[in-house]
Amino acid sequence: MTIELVWFKRDLRIHDNQALVDASNSGEDVVCIFLVEPERLAQPDCDPIHVEWELDCARSLERELKELGGSLDIRNEDALTALEAIHSGHGISTVRSHEEIGTEWSFERDKRVKKWCSENGVEWVEYPTNGVIRGLTDRDKWKYSRDRRMRLELLEPPEQLNGPDLGTEVPTLESMGIVSRGLVHRPEPGQSAAWETLKSFLNERGEPYRWSMSGPSQAVVHCSRLSPYLSVGCISMRRVVQETSARMRELRELRSGGEEIGGWLKSLSSFQSRLAWHCHFMQKLENEPTLDNVAQNPLIDRNLARELDGERFAAWAEGGTGWPFFDACMRSLVATGWINFRMRAMLMSAASYNLWLPWRDVGLHLARMFLDYEPGIHWSQVGMQSGTTGINSVRAYSVTKQGRDHDAEGDFIRSWVPELSEVPKEHIHEPWKMPEPLQEKLGCVIGSDYPFPIVDEASTRKEGVRMTYAARRGEGTREVSKRVYEKHGSRRRPSRRRKEKKPDSKQTKLF
Repeated sequence: MTIELVWFKRDLRIHDNQALVDASNSGEDVVCIFLVEPERLAQPDCDPIHVEWELDCARSLERELKELGGSLDIRNEDALTALEAIHSGHGISTVRSHEEIGTEWSFERDKRVKKWCSENGVEWVEYPTNGVIRGLTDRDKWKYSRDRRMRLELLEPPEQLNGPDLGTEVPTLESMGIVSRGLVHRPEPGQSAAWETLKSFLNERGEPYRWSMSGPSQAVVHCSRLSPYLSVGCISMRRVVQETSARMRELRELRSGGEEIGGWLKSLSSFQSRLAWHCHFMQKLENEPTLDNVAQNPLIDRNLARELDGERFAAWAEGGTGWPFFDACMRSLVATGWINFRMRAMLMSAASYNLWLPWRDVGLHLARMFLDYEPGIHWSQVGMQSGTTGINSVRAYSVTKQGRDHDAEGDFIRSWVPELSEVPKEHIHEPWKMPEPLQEKLGCVIGSDYPFPIVDEASTRKEGVRMTYAARRGEGTREVSKRVYEKHGSRRRPSRRRKEKKPDSKQTKLF
């Protein structure tokens, strides 16, 4: 008697999980595993917050599988070690998993697993993830394929799972020698928490989304906050897309009946666009799994010749630059594991254009800080915001302007930079301009209690932009940029309002 092995990767859910459904329908016993791989723990983009979050979500999944009669074998082992052990003890007929859209190490690991399966007579069936098309040869066809996939029927979990409980001791942070960073306000783990988060966004928190996503104080409430769940698959992208579409149809019906719906439709339309961007950026990493190591346009990267300045990097990474709004955003990110999208771009922009730091060092730090780290999105954005793609506009954010636009009163700054808690509104964004007697009176002496700006923000940004455009004009850069566009560029066309198609699923309502 052999077994079907479901290898949970970044799909930690029982609902809308094709691998789990097909395994349960096979007629064989089913064993489910989740691996905390030592090789992954050694990667420079991995942080204790990721391991703790994944373990907590896996434990939540374990409880759900037990309710179905199954179990989850959680192991601190590399993939081949785990497969060898399970195969020798039980005989694996089929491994089922979702495609993993990761960096080069996971790509290489999957090649080793494929080779092992071939050598041992084991079939490995992989299922698509989100809207990413494996083996895509024509970027022009991507949107159609992605949208079609998002309309496929949502899958119910199996009614019953049968299979042995392998009884492996569940690893802990302590047993793996990992020290928790103890994030502030970390979300609850698991599928049920993901559903509740989606429900509250679509029905309560999401109306101001379109107008609130840019400011860090507003975004923490009115953004969906689904990204940590999507990053480990506690909820499927297809479900989020279909539930959003169903809510929009409901809102249109209410409006046609004469009810006031406020800004809901505009906000959810913006949200839908960002769900598509999520898949678009992940597709880039699928097409080029070295994005975390090699710039999309290496010639531009070479021409930029950025060098790692330890003092500047430390000030940037710790939120000690002397730019109040920047420091507040970085400290908030380090403490909570989350900051909104525009502020992520600003953090990257300041490192790239003001401080002239290398994109990979900066990108690795941010990857470790993001609880919702999604390599495809992250490294695509790092390339864009550092000016190393050659196909995107140079976006150099003014830190001071961002602060005035999104934290005019300075409340966000004061909440995360207590050194400035007594500084009044008129000086909060540029405290170094306060008269010295006022600094002493407030107990905030610049250069002592809070640093002077590490560099002049306006002049370094201007010079950074100039040097970036100069790097783009170097020999051969345009030809490389053309190839980058053909491989990765957005194929968005001028939009025309079309009647929205209903999903193929008969289960469009979750709530």
